[in-house]
Amino acid sequence: MPRPIIAIPADIREFDGTSWHAVQLQYVRAAVKASGLMALIVPALEDGNDADAILDRVDGLLVSGSATNVHPSLYGKEARDSDGPFDPARDATSLPLIRRAIDRAIPMLAICRGIQELNVALGGTLASEIQDQPGIWDHRKPPNVDRDTMYSIRQSVFVKEGSCIARAVGPGEVRVNSLHRQAIADTAPGLQVEALAEDGTIEAVSVIGAKAFAVGVHWHPEYWAETDSPSLKLFTAFGDAVRDYAASKERPAVAPYPQKAV
Repeated sequence: MPRPIIAIPADIREFDGTSWHAVQLQYVRAAVKASGLMALIVPALEDGNDADAILDRVDGLLVSGSATNVHPSLYGKEARDSDGPFDPARDATSLPLIRRAIDRAIPMLAICRGIQELNVALGGTLASEIQDQPGIWDHRKPPNVDRDTMYSIRQSVFVKEGSCIARAVGPGEVRVNSLHRQAIADTAPGLQVEALAEDGTIEAVSVIGAKAFAVGVHWHPEYWAETDSPSLKLFTAFGDAVRDYAASKERPAVAPYPQKAV
């Protein structure tokens, strides 16, 4: 069987005076190298995307992190300049894909911005600048460092026993690389908390009653997915779920291409 294909929603980025649809290499590489999958990048459009038409053609959904934030109007709050930057096209692309992937039992892994989108898509809210809250650590990326240092594994999260993530990486303390200045405030009714940081920040969730792998994490398993054991195990679990889904789909027989008579 050919390698299954997952969709990764793009961000809008500005380069050389024009807009581009972009996904960071680290997510695509993790999907290909650690999960054993192929990836298609979905253009970020404020209108014009058809979530079901996209999901008809793939076997899984990877919702990546980003430098942008979900627009607060999508979870009932007014936007402040400090809450940005925003990417309305990414919001309009990712949220419908998340909802329909859950409805259709299509495997999904949501990372960083992705877990925030997952929470908002199912009716939850977000908290901004969490480092300013009493007792909450500074989860933001360290300033003025190279990317390997930025994404270094330096924080503990505690995975709940019996959770979906525990089946992949094991329960208890796991060392991760969590980088974010927003976090889940009100957990969506359809989500259960799977892992917490030592300061109580929600670091992982799963979809309650999901018929397929449907997990969100605030940390970045994609960055060290080829060398860090917990990161690799999480992407392996996602890849296995995608392969199971792909195998369950009815695939029409492909007629051989007609050959011309010599």
